Amino acid sequence: MNRISETTDIPVGISACVMGEEVRFNGGHSQSRICQNQLAKHFKFQPFCPEVAAGFGIPRPTMRLTGDPANPTLIFSKPPSENAGDPEKDPGNPQLHDLSKQLTDACQPMLDRCEQLDGFILKKDSPSCGMERVKIYQPSGHPHEERGAGLFARELMQRYPNLPIEEDGRLNDAQLRENFVMRVFAHHNFRTEVAGQPSFHNLLQFHSSYKYLLMAHNQTAYRELGKMLAVAHNEPLDALLKTYQQQFMSAINTPASRGSHCNVMQHIMGYLKQSVESSARQDILNVFEQYRLGEVNLITPMTLLSHYINQNGSEYIRAQRYLEPYPPHLGLRNQV
Repeated sequence: MNRISETTDIPVGISACVMGEEVRFNGGHSQSRICQNQLAKHFKFQPFCPEVAAGFGIPRPTMRLTGDPANPTLIFSKPPSENAGDPEKDPGNPQLHDLSKQLTDACQPMLDRCEQLDGFILKKDSPSCGMERVKIYQPSGHPHEERGAGLFARELMQRYPNLPIEEDGRLNDAQLRENFVMRVFAHHNFRTEVAGQPSFHNLLQFHSSYKYLLMAHNQTAYRELGKMLAVAHNEPLDALLKTYQQQFMSAINTPASRGSHCNVMQHIMGYLKQSVESSARQDILNVFEQYRLGEVNLITPMTLLSHYINQNGSEYIRAQRYLEPYPPHLGLRNQV
């Protein structure tokens, strides 16, 4: 089994303004250089703007979420009339209108298509696309202390809890960017190799290839998924795949720590015990320690370890996707 997907067009949704389309309320965009210059090499982006889909126009008045933080309402922020706030003088005042249904109805076709996506990148702070920390206003005009998600983002996350989702701003963080891309490739691999060709054998093959990546991110989930599969060969396959995917994607949702990476690399070193002399193994372990202390980035010990694994490792350990969870030329491990 290949460590990484050979495809260069993994389908990923993206807020249209982040892709550079001039669809924001002011007719501008919020283009992400990371998405355009780096991720577009492997992601086939599918841009979507909920507000344009809902027919709010370009340009358009700004909008905000208001009311109950658990179930907010979308309204225009400022009425365009000089009689703002007086419903008798301005019965058509859009500030008085709940725009939520108009937007959520317009999003349904895109939400249906998201079943075939492997990730989604959203525009931060947007009342439609913000993933978190979006302001929700009280009737007084002051924001609630509690923040929330935009209406489209909220439905997306509820309907597809296993889908890797990230905001454009958070992708500027090297650790979050690396983790998101890893999750997108993992989701793609599960969707194409297991869900698209459902069998217990394919599930075992997938789990085997992700064994050490799981260990790096969540040792508890690594043990629990292993135990589950050890006794699951007679379980209904549909239910098993659903449970496995949910637990697997949840387990890798948080970036792995330096200590966890070192632990996994030391486990993998065990496969070199008989084939690499002790002085070389000690040199490798010294580099692991440099990484643990923050003196070098992850690419340094991983390059060294992969060199020896490719030369002396078994077929099983060479197939571990932990070694190459995504195309190495993306350079993601150079910064974490």
